[in-house]
Amino acid sequence: MGGHVTVVIVNWNGEGYLERCLSSLRQQTYADFEVLLVDNGSSDGSAALVRERFPEVRLLALERNAGFATGNNLGIRASQGAYVATLNNDTEAEPGWLAALVAGMEAAPRVGMCASKMLFFHQRERINSTGIAVDRLGIAWDRDGGRLDAGAGLALGEVFGPCAGAALYRRELLEETGGFDDGYFYLYEDVDLAWRARLLGWRAWYCPAARVYHVHAGAGTEGSPMKSYLLARNRIWTLIKDYPGPQWYVRLPLIWLYDLLAVGYSLLRRGDAQTLRGRLAGYAAFPRLWPQRVAIQRRRQVSWPALARQMAPLSGPFRVWRRFAHLSRRADRL
Repeated sequence: MGGHVTVVIVNWNGEGYLERCLSSLRQQTYADFEVLLVDNGSSDGSAALVRERFPEVRLLALERNAGFATGNNLGIRASQGAYVATLNNDTEAEPGWLAALVAGMEAAPRVGMCASKMLFFHQRERINSTGIAVDRLGIAWDRDGGRLDAGAGLALGEVFGPCAGAALYRRELLEETGGFDDGYFYLYEDVDLAWRARLLGWRAWYCPAARVYHVHAGAGTEGSPMKSYLLARNRIWTLIKDYPGPQWYVRLPLIWLYDLLAVGYSLLRRGDAQTLRGRLAGYAAFPRLWPQRVAIQRRRQVSWPALARQMAPLSGPFRVWRRFAHLSRRADRL
């Protein structure tokens, strides 16, 4: 089995990474694919580089930075074939990456999303992500992040969803869910999409043979105020839209306690008010998001126990901190 794949790469001022990324796609063993690069109004010569060095790449040049979510949606609408792969511009894919993802689509019934093994570019023995993990407070993180490749992420199997930095989606899933939420701009958009897809009965599969190397935050701003704000806001949006009731209402006190601790830590230890601003903005959107929540929950086809089986159990504050501690290492952000 197989099918035509469109690899969508959203780019914003990533000229320094594109040569390596696009060259690695030329080496893929899977032949039936095209590459579509969505350029978000770059000012660094990215579009010119693609036109000159990679004429086989379809280029969709935007006048402004529309964000990662909207950029991918535009690429999806312009795509062709059975599958759409999303790939960060600061990655290098091994030759068998795409073939392994396509094979994963046939691993089990209702698989509509496949996750790659993402390794840090500058620490290739360490895992960046083996898919999305989500606990029952709606906290999401990169599964196996920071662990040694030799000791984790070895087994093919089901995950909550794929990290959109290197993922494959079935077209039917994207059509049924509507794709990414444009309002997110970037961050948590893949969590939201995976959650909505799971509510509709779709499954996600992790493919350890689909290996990519990722310059984490290479074309972004790891630890920036904007990232802190969007992470906080978009997490709240995801909970409002996607968390089934009454389970959501029962867990609201714990969710608010986590938010209080996270805001306090950011303010006292880092002097960062963006996590507070982001959460306030998230809850302020409740009236606008409520109709979306109603529509999403009305279409839900899986029970809470079935969804909960794919979620991680609740953890103490220290374990939550440890999930993200590896991202503070300078080597991961070179």
